[in-house]
Amino acid sequence: MAVSLGKGVSGNKAPSQNSDINVTPFIDIMLVLLIIFMVALPPPTVNNNINMPPQNLNPPPPDPNNKPLFLSLSSDGKVIVKLGMGPDDPGSELPSIDGVPGAILSLVPTGRDTKETYIRADFDVPYNAVMQLLNRLRDAGLKKIGLVGEATS
Repeated sequence: MAVSLGKGVSGNKAPSQNSDINVTPFIDIMLVLLIIFMVALPPPTVNNNINMPPQNLNPPPPDPNNKPLFLSLSSDGKVIVKLGMGPDDPGSELPSIDGVPGAILSLVPTGRDTKETYIRADFDVPYNAVMQLLNRLRDAGLKKIGLVGEATS
């Protein structure tokens, strides 16, 4: 315990005890340990030789199966099926939901079950029509289906 000088009990000139922790030795020990660890730490190695494969100068063309599939459902029941978002991307317009699986099979290559499919629906489309479209997509073998909404302020 440390002793506090100059603050005696009234009437008694003996120094009183101080119960505060003296942290100075702890700080000294921590600084010494910090210096030891900094010196003992190995220097970083940046120049490691790695045998990397050469780059292909002629990359393969993009896979058309990687494009997302968009289905737009209008309030009058028409469905627009489009592969990709560009103006040149193939697509078809269907008069009803019944033709969706056939249009998807003719438009999309096989193995599409792990790729993204997005549904856009008009504001006035009933919930039942969207659920029927989701069921048709599931019957066509599509598993990753998302709904696209419009951002509002």
